[in-house]
Amino acid sequence: MTTSCTDALEMAAILIDTKPGDEVIMPSYTFVSTANAFVLRGAKIIFADSGLINPNIDEDKLESLVNKNTKAIVVMHYGGISVDMDKVLSIAKKHKLLVIEDAAQSMDSYYKKRPLGSLGHLAAFSFHETKNVISGEGGLLAINDPKFIKRAEIIREKGTNRAAFFRGEVDKYNWVDIGSSFLPSDIISAFLYAQLENLDKIQKKRIQLWKRYYKNLFPLPKAGKIKLPVLPSFATNNGHLFYIICRNLKQRTGLINHLRSKGIGAVFHYLSLHKSEFYIAQHKGGPMKNSDMYTDSLLRLPMYYELKLSDVDFICGEIKKFYKSQ
Repeated sequence: MTTSCTDALEMAAILIDTKPGDEVIMPSYTFVSTANAFVLRGAKIIFADSGLINPNIDEDKLESLVNKNTKAIVVMHYGGISVDMDKVLSIAKKHKLLVIEDAAQSMDSYYKKRPLGSLGHLAAFSFHETKNVISGEGGLLAINDPKFIKRAEIIREKGTNRAAFFRGEVDKYNWVDIGSSFLPSDIISAFLYAQLENLDKIQKKRIQLWKRYYKNLFPLPKAGKIKLPVLPSFATNNGHLFYIICRNLKQRTGLINHLRSKGIGAVFHYLSLHKSEFYIAQHKGGPMKNSDMYTDSLLRLPMYYELKLSDVDFICGEIKKFYKSQ
């Protein structure tokens, strides 16, 4: 357990011994924490474009970004829908690279019957208040390669062997490595535990809401108005979020304003990191057409446990009204 997914990612960056000069490949369409964790260790970020069918990293273009300085590939499973991990792991194995899953949105979601977060060497989960199960803030570092376990325990405890001391393995604890205070409080963990006890109930409701959105809005893509999420055959849906893809930025802005006038809070999501104020001068990889398309066109619709099916029907009704007037 960590205090946030951001902390789990920062631990991962330390654990793989990220140094200045290392390159880390990751999608441009992701949250800033995905990149920040490695930038803090001095790495150069090599951004990859998203695919056409969903905002996940384009696995088919990954290998062209690998060179002698590449240290790791970081994938982010957008909306809890899996990246094609066989392709990613095959490239990583061929070039002796580490794989880190940003599984912030991926609780209770699977790739070919394997849980997301169990496929890479390391994985980071989020229990932020926007996620399926929450602790207000909170995160988790999943360690799938045993060689990282001992050091992770030390990094998490401010760089000390305090945990070994409490187990009676050493007679005093000392400063033995770099680290920080990545441990959450017992209260945060207790809050999360209560949520996990109700995981099946929470998931059943969220997936029910997701399917209601899809069914209600299905006529719109057939009419060429919007695009709906695509679920690859190898992935499962954990009901984390529901989004639509508008035709362009102007249309999305109009829809947001229409929904807001009806008391509905629909929001866009990530902005392409390769175009961010902080990193644009350092990005040398050229345009990211699909990432920019999602930046301008993706719209997240309300999704939370207390949402009612009648609320979904109302939201979808207003979306249909907007497109009828177009």
